[in-house]
Amino acid sequence: MQSLLRRGASLFTPSPSPSPAQSKSSTPAREIRSAEDFVKAPAPEELFSKTDPATDGEECEHDCATCTIKYPVKFDVDQEDELYGHVNGWSTHLLVATGKTDWVRDVADEEGSVMEAVERGGVAPSNGKLKLSASNMPVPDEHHYHEKGEQPTTVLLLPSFTIIDHVTPKLVPDLIRNFVDPAVTNTTPLSGAPVPAEAKEEGTMTEEQVMTSLRSRPCPHAAVILLCSQKTRDARCGQSAPLLRKEFDRHLRPLGLHRDLDDERPGGVGIYFISHVGGHKYAANVIVYRRRNFDWYKATEAQVAEAEPATANAADEGASQCIWLARVRPEDCENIVRYTILQGKVVKPGTQLRGGFDRERGLVSW
Repeated sequence: MQSLLRRGASLFTPSPSPSPAQSKSSTPAREIRSAEDFVKAPAPEELFSKTDPATDGEECEHDCATCTIKYPVKFDVDQEDELYGHVNGWSTHLLVATGKTDWVRDVADEEGSVMEAVERGGVAPSNGKLKLSASNMPVPDEHHYHEKGEQPTTVLLLPSFTIIDHVTPKLVPDLIRNFVDPAVTNTTPLSGAPVPAEAKEEGTMTEEQVMTSLRSRPCPHAAVILLCSQKTRDARCGQSAPLLRKEFDRHLRPLGLHRDLDDERPGGVGIYFISHVGGHKYAANVIVYRRRNFDWYKATEAQVAEAEPATANAADEGASQCIWLARVRPEDCENIVRYTILQGKVVKPGTQLRGGFDRERGLVSW
């Protein structure tokens, strides 16, 4: 941990995703202007850069030596299966605030919930598959003063990093049509190139265009870590999530990046417990969504006006990468913070990377 602190301020300016020209992968440099330009990275090392001791230091080869948190003795997971390339693709990811860390086996079975309305309300997104997760994000105070089926809650839409407030089951069609449908997706190009006219429908709608009582605001975080905590699906998820959160917090706090559930200071890293995402036999599953610029919120209006398009749109571009890891143990957390969250690299791609996307380089794992 001391070696991490000695690096000081350099960690607060994480390296952006390598451009196609800089990448060590075999992916040729190309212009990425539409979802059709995205391609599947054939190997885990080609989707995200693997850490290299020559440039990242010897720390990248070592698990945390100061970690005192341990999984239960009988915490056994599958170590034989090949992980990469077996995750089904999705376009957007919706996290629904419930204030709970465990749920009924299928969260869509929770009668009168937003999850039920999303999954079974008959209104499907027009921009691709929606991944639905219940989360432990706090519910608003007014949630407790309404009958079941009318309780308002908060949702977080990814990769756009958009929070939509006061969502009720009855307003779910509005949520999907006015916020999910026009949102950026996992295959919306992330670049400074002008957006072609045919792709503008994937852009975020303005408040004036939204004919609904729902209102949105940017998620303040630079990155979010999602940990499956649903013990009704697998006890290992319920055991691992709180232990990993404690260890992630320990490494984020000295960097000023730790955020509590109600902490909405700009920047930092939010950590949320979510419902089953699949592959509990590979517990613990850790999904990281990260912006390419951790300091996007510091730009003044004048700087934004003079900036290149890629910088000017940084607040609206959403997550540049989603990195889905599995078989994560507490001793992995330090290097996941140091390299994955801050730099978009993977320490153990061959044994831990399940999949994800890189919108800047036009790559997906599916």
